[in-house]
Amino acid sequence: MFTSTKAQMGLASKEAINQFKALMEQVEEPLKRTFKNVHQGHVVETLERFLKAREGNVTKAHKMLVDSLQWRLQNGIDDILAKPIIPANFYRGVRDSQLIGVSGYTREGLPVFAIGVGLSTFDKASIHYYVQSHIQINEYRDRVILPAATKRSGKYIGKCVKVLDMSGLRLSALNQIKLLTTISTIDDLNYPEKTITYYIVNVPYVFSACWKVVKPLLQERTKLKVKVLQGCGRDELLKIMDNSALPHFCRREGSGSRSGSSRHSTDICYSLDHPFHQELYSYMKQQSGVREPLEPAKQGSVHVEVPLGEPEDADLCRTLESELKKLRTHKSLSESFTDVKISD
Repeated sequence: MFTSTKAQMGLASKEAINQFKALMEQVEEPLKRTFKNVHQGHVVETLERFLKAREGNVTKAHKMLVDSLQWRLQNGIDDILAKPIIPANFYRGVRDSQLIGVSGYTREGLPVFAIGVGLSTFDKASIHYYVQSHIQINEYRDRVILPAATKRSGKYIGKCVKVLDMSGLRLSALNQIKLLTTISTIDDLNYPEKTITYYIVNVPYVFSACWKVVKPLLQERTKLKVKVLQGCGRDELLKIMDNSALPHFCRREGSGSRSGSSRHSTDICYSLDHPFHQELYSYMKQQSGVREPLEPAKQGSVHVEVPLGEPEDADLCRTLESELKKLRTHKSLSESFTDVKISD
């Protein structure tokens, strides 16, 4: 069961919260307005997230939040849900190559985000469209999905669960490291502490090799959130969610992000035909108040500046990229992975 806000004060003392509140009351009105879209009426819980991301240091947490609010203003994030990627057939290409969706909810009421890490190709549009789409899903989660989950559960729901499918993972995925680092940086600096657990399933050998490199570099609080499950993870995930909420790639051993061609596209939460994406896309088109053109809009994608992170964050990204490149050039690993198959 989730703890109440009072019980969570162990993460961030009342004194720290009060100090943080006082500092936020002094920010300019434009920052206060965009902050409302961030906290959605849950100020204390939001301040706690930023405090936790900065190890309880009020000064650093305040700077992080103000920087994030300025980033939102400078990049028009408050209006990004009114800027759908159009036309629909072009957006379908984005969805088919950036595999993410909501498969259901845990028994505690948290949304379950399914992510096809291994089979996302990011090859149907420019990097800006993928960044735009990622932020739109974040904003829809925070402004629509989580508030609805809170109302439905009768208690505050401010986080989600993510199930990462590694089926099909190849070392060639390093070609997308710039995009993945961009998305990760945006999340770390602007949407901290929104995921309670990362479940990793359908793990091939190459992930194990990469994980050995990555794990020692992560902060302890991040490592505690990551759980690598056996096979498709079905048995473990059924402890926290019903079968109907399982991502399609967890419903049987050996199933992957795109397996089961006989399965209807509405059953695969990545698909634009799935209810989650249909509702998201309809919401954005409604917010935009414009008819869909036959060709992609002239303004193209929304260009979002990538915020600068803490020095240690940059060092982590550089170290990770360097170590993964070493793995990629390691002859024996490359040869052993040529014909790799996903094992249970």
